[in-house]
Amino acid sequence: MFGATLSRWTMSYFAAALAFLVIGEAMMVLGYGYPAAAIEAPETLALVHTIALGWLSLLMAGALLQFVPVLVGRPLCCAHLAFPALALLVTGIAGLVFGFAGLSGSIDLPPVVLPVAAVLTIAGFACVGIPFAVTLWRARPLPLTARFVVVGLGALVVTVLLGGTYAFVLGGVVETSAAIALTLEGVSLHAVLGLGGWLTFTTMGVSYRLLTMFMLSPDTERRSTRIVWLSGSAALGLVTGVVPLILTGSFGRLALLLLAALLGVLAVVVYASDILRIYRQRRRREIELNARAGIGAFCALAAATVLFIGLLVTDRMEQGIGSLVYLVAFGWLTGMGLAQLYKIIPFMTWLECYGPALGRTPTPRVQDLVVERRALGWFRAFYASVLVATLSLSVGAQPLFRLASLCQLVAILVLVLEFTRARRLSNVPATLRLPTGAVRPHLFLPSLPLWRQP
Repeated sequence: MFGATLSRWTMSYFAAALAFLVIGEAMMVLGYGYPAAAIEAPETLALVHTIALGWLSLLMAGALLQFVPVLVGRPLCCAHLAFPALALLVTGIAGLVFGFAGLSGSIDLPPVVLPVAAVLTIAGFACVGIPFAVTLWRARPLPLTARFVVVGLGALVVTVLLGGTYAFVLGGVVETSAAIALTLEGVSLHAVLGLGGWLTFTTMGVSYRLLTMFMLSPDTERRSTRIVWLSGSAALGLVTGVVPLILTGSFGRLALLLLAALLGVLAVVVYASDILRIYRQRRRREIELNARAGIGAFCALAAATVLFIGLLVTDRMEQGIGSLVYLVAFGWLTGMGLAQLYKIIPFMTWLECYGPALGRTPTPRVQDLVVERRALGWFRAFYASVLVATLSLSVGAQPLFRLASLCQLVAILVLVLEFTRARRLSNVPATLRLPTGAVRPHLFLPSLPLWRQP
């Protein structure tokens, strides 16, 4: 990446994230969690944390290890914390999933597993958050795209602290009235700050930089982007402000949440216009598959926003919240994640393997590491299955939802195979695959220096 070195552990984060995604998809195919169980049931909580923490949060953390230095143009500080953070996060998230399964009675585990797993997860996020925080602090004044990440990290801090409180209450460790009130009334805040703040707002900031870089669009700070940052930050601040109101038993929560919703919708609308401009002003006329597949994710975000407004206006939020969260988690965040992995993995692999040889010997292009025509159909199958699954949730058709989840699982497995083929250089012509001195990168573990002087 321009202005930054390669992150040694990003591929390991991606591999762990994809493993959790496959597990989560398999849970839905087997009918574990919502809609087969109630939305607040422990089975659903196990499924939600498999996707939100195991897949999306590990993906985001791994991506930021590479992109925070790109956003600020300086190396990552405390990079040695990446591996212990990954170990703590994988252990903690798995513990949370098993802890919720234990609460449901699926397996026999003591309730104390939940608070222990929560501590491990919080420690993991602290370890991976320190490098981001120190790097961003030393890079002040920050570019606008990096400020999105700062707000996203702030939302992550509040999200994990709320989640830790819930885990301690459900595990029977804490029984104070304030913690119980927060558990009963604050779960929606936990979800909004996690999906809307940490994952969506951070994705917005990174996407501004990624799309302009990969499509050669003008990369200038615009007033509209500042509006997105200000309105989104204010919305997340208002949601966070509801927490002390719950703890003190004060009124005014509904007004704060409605104002936050209005500002959040404004941020998404202006963001959509910015993305449309980036696509229209690109200098690369033939866009690559990651940018084409990303269009599906942006459409899902727009559809989710319309659905949110419709549910709010018709006072049917409770009935439609499952469809809305699914569309955000899979259509928007998962779609964007898979689309960008299709570019990031080959790009990092190319830099790792061929970067040191550039100018010394003929090397393949980044595009030679993938076969876009072969993967295009599977991205279409993924988005089609998301659409069918969302509609089936809206009408309560559980068998159709499981069938759509199965189609989605197949599409994801094939895309994971495509990522693996790119990583193993399987699509590169044999004559260019390994020039003299080059060594094939490891699949997902860090490599030692790969280029030996001929």
